[in-house]
Order: sequence, then C-alpha cells, then structure tokens
Amino acid sequence: MKVTLIGAGNLATNLGKALFRAGHNIVEVYSRTMSSAEALAHQLNAQAITDLQKVNALSDMYIIAVKDSVLDEVIEGLQRSEEQGARSEKSVYLHTAGSISMNVFNGRFAHYGVLYPMQTFSKDREVAFKDIPIFVEGSDDDSLSLSKQLAESVSEHVQECTSEQRRQLHLAAVFACNFVNHCYALSAELLERQGLSFDVMLPLIDETARKVHQIAPRQAQTGPALRYDENVIGMQSAMLNDLPLVKEIYEKMSRSIHSLQHT
Repeated sequence: MKVTLIGAGNLATNLGKALFRAGHNIVEVYSRTMSSAEALAHQLNAQAITDLQKVNALSDMYIIAVKDSVLDEVIEGLQRSEEQGARSEKSVYLHTAGSISMNVFNGRFAHYGVLYPMQTFSKDREVAFKDIPIFVEGSDDDSLSLSKQLAESVSEHVQECTSEQRRQLHLAAVFACNFVNHCYALSAELLERQGLSFDVMLPLIDETARKVHQIAPRQAQTGPALRYDENVIGMQSAMLNDLPLVKEIYEKMSRSIHSLQHT
C-alpha cells in the first residue's frame, strides 16, 4: 500500500519502519519540524514535508500518529488539504490514539478508522512488531478490511475493537506500563539515596514479568501488603516521612493490594 505518515515521534518511527520492512511504500512523512520529518523520511525512502496543505493525493492510507492534544487540529488540516486537492475517494484515514474515539473523523472523510498498536515505544529502541497486539476499527467494511490488512502485514496479533473497548485498553495499559515504570523510577530514587544501583532490581523485575506469563497477576502477588503485615507496612511507611507523596502512594498501594486479594 501507499502510505502517508503524519507524525515522526516514537510511535510513528516504529510503525513507519515496520510498514517499510513489510514492503509498503511510505510516500511521505509529515512533521511540524523539517529536521524530524527528514530524520524519519530518510530511513523510509520517503519525502519529508512540514505543510499539511502539501500532503499528496496518491496514498491509500493516511496514518495520523501525533499527540492526542493536536489530533483534532491535524485532522482539520488534512480535511482542508483534501478539499483543495483531488484525493481518491477510497483513501482511508487512521489515527493511532488509545483514548480517542473513531468518531473524531465524523463528517470529515468518507473512510476512516483506528489502528492502535498497544505498546510502549521509543525512537532509539527497536521492538518486535509481529508480537505487538494491534486493535483496529473502521467506519465501514472497506475501511476495516484495509486497516486489518495493513495491521496484519506487521503483526501476528490483530483484532477488531470498538472505541469504548480501546479506551478501557488504554486505561489498563496505563496501569500495566506507565504506573509500573513510575514505580521503577521511585525504586531507583530510593536506592540512589543509599548509593545502590537500580541494576540489583533487574532479576526481581524480570522474574515478576515472567510469572504473569504463566499465572494471573493476582496469584503472582507477594509481599507484606498481601497479608497486610502492619509491622512491616508501618515501618516502611515511616521511612518515607520525608517523601510525603511517595508515602501516600505506598500506603494506598498497600491497601489496594490487600483489598484486591480479598474481593
């Protein structure tokens, strides 16, 4: 397929590379800054552009991978561009946001949908895209079919998902990824205060992650909060007196762990 990539950030970079390796023709890469557009376009043999009004009229798919806060603005710019040019009526517009409804496109394009790869991305870290679950949605049968076809060319785990299901998926991912990583950061801060390296936590982190491949997270839970050992919890809470926000997180997390185990 001929693809125009709107965005050059973490997700756009990883998705663009995966699509390129799968044999798709990445026609152009748009970014607000030419340096970002050129950096990604160079890797994809694509043209770099910074003006939405100059987006080509030849692509089969227009994939919008930008921050949620500017998504509506970018769609509006693409709509104005389409009105001025003669794009194919069969072109499909996809956004990649986890928490935004497909209906953000309503009335703007004939064919549209969502392609949501549920993974954490960084520009300088390659991921195995074939293992990433991708959730797709389409405004009509043709849009859904093309979205699926595109997703299946880079991933072995593609399924349909409504906008509401995707919102819940994104919320669950925040807990499983962003919040967990923040706990790593807090752990690293505590260790640093004692002159210890975060590396000592890596075997523990790896084993915890491996366990939930085989048993449910609730069954994998260990630690003082599981049995609500008030002596240990009280002592550790007191150790955080000079970090009141972290202390609050510790106490509420402990209560949440204990509560979940007994529901």
